[in-house]
Amino acid sequence: MPHLFSPLVGEMAGRPEGVEWAGACTRRFFEAENMIGKLKGTIDEIGEDFVVVDVHGVGYVAYCSARTLAKLGSAGEAAVLFIETYVREDQLKLFGFLSALEREWFRLLQTVQGVGSKVALALLSTLTPGELANAIALQDKTSVARAPGVGPKVAVRIVTELKNKAPAFAGEMSASIGLKQELGEGVASAPVSDAVSALTNLGYSRDQAANAVAAALKNGGEGGDSAKLIRLGLKELAR
Repeated sequence: MPHLFSPLVGEMAGRPEGVEWAGACTRRFFEAENMIGKLKGTIDEIGEDFVVVDVHGVGYVAYCSARTLAKLGSAGEAAVLFIETYVREDQLKLFGFLSALEREWFRLLQTVQGVGSKVALALLSTLTPGELANAIALQDKTSVARAPGVGPKVAVRIVTELKNKAPAFAGEMSASIGLKQELGEGVASAPVSDAVSALTNLGYSRDQAANAVAAALKNGGEGGDSAKLIRLGLKELAR
């Protein structure tokens, strides 16, 4: 894997302090006002966990989730990435995302103990931002633990520590996230809980059932009993 500034490192390779000098220069560059927040250029190369984006002749290596890499085009095509820059004493890395929301989740996930950049990318490779918000709201540890590197204890910490923060990052799922939080915390009304349970027993996922009941409440089921919510929920699911 090439260094972010491969030509500079190569030029200095003959000096005893070569790589160390290049790394120091790189850190100073990014620690100044030139922090990268977005890249717009041409795809030069796509690797297993990274993409090289050519911006006016300079190739930037950005590490991405599998979902992001899958949605990028092929070499030679245009690409736009939102960037998170990591500057450490021993490394400098760029992480790329297709949306600002995905980048926000990358940051948010790492506020949980045991979640670093690698695990955060694994989570974003497994679940979309909306799916993450849903899983956390519903306290669905099983869905979160599907990501490689996320064990049961870390999954519990994620759904517990982020339950009050997830709604702000729900994106397209924001309309139903409040109801899912109530379900996850066990404080939803009896008709809502019963309707979601009934739909789940019919084979729908808890997320699908909650979305259907949320839509039912919005479309005339407010204040209705569980039977009415089930009926309206089934209509939503049949669409």
